[in-house]
Amino acid sequence: MTTTFLEHVRSRLALHELRDGQGQPLLILHGLGERSPDATPGAVQGWRGPIFALDFTGHGSSSVPVGGGYTCEALMSDADAVLAELGPVTLLGYGLGGYVGLLLFGSRPTEINGLIIMDGPGLDGGGGRPTSPRLLHVPSSHLDGSTPDPWALAELTSDIRPPSYAVDHVRQIQMMSELDIAVCVASLGRPEWLTAILESPVAVESDVAAALATFAAL
Repeated sequence: MTTTFLEHVRSRLALHELRDGQGQPLLILHGLGERSPDATPGAVQGWRGPIFALDFTGHGSSSVPVGGGYTCEALMSDADAVLAELGPVTLLGYGLGGYVGLLLFGSRPTEINGLIIMDGPGLDGGGGRPTSPRLLHVPSSHLDGSTPDPWALAELTSDIRPPSYAVDHVRQIQMMSELDIAVCVASLGRPEWLTAILESPVAVESDVAAALATFAAL
């Protein structure tokens, strides 16, 4: 595994090349509180192109900001910095990484060659509807600069995921990506936002192997 560090705004992002190869890159986005795998996951061994994995801010070997301030949009910006480094990629996201991947795809619909959404921590976030407001608090004794950052766990666990917001991103993908199948859902979990995007003709249920084969042919 080779690691490259990208300077992005006030973050230092760890981008890991798990395996080289010929063809388009696959970028793995991990779940909430996790980090990039140390080796190529068995589920993607059949991918012929290079395989990369990103540690989001506050996770793995990436830097930890002072005082939190985590949003899915901020993590999308992390992944967008990788896109600028690698060029067009196929995305595979676990849990939170799947949702972040959807936001990135909707924002860069001509630069993503497909998204696979897998089960993992943070898939649900704080649900699809606002709840009673609460003040988040992380004891200072827990803030030692290590990862995962407790602020990331606290803030991203309560992040609201309106289904309409996810659908807007899929609509952008459908209109601008020119892909007949753009999003493959391989997760068993079905939070509201994920159920909503499956109403789109460009989002389908699929197993991982079939999804990888679909996007490898692009």
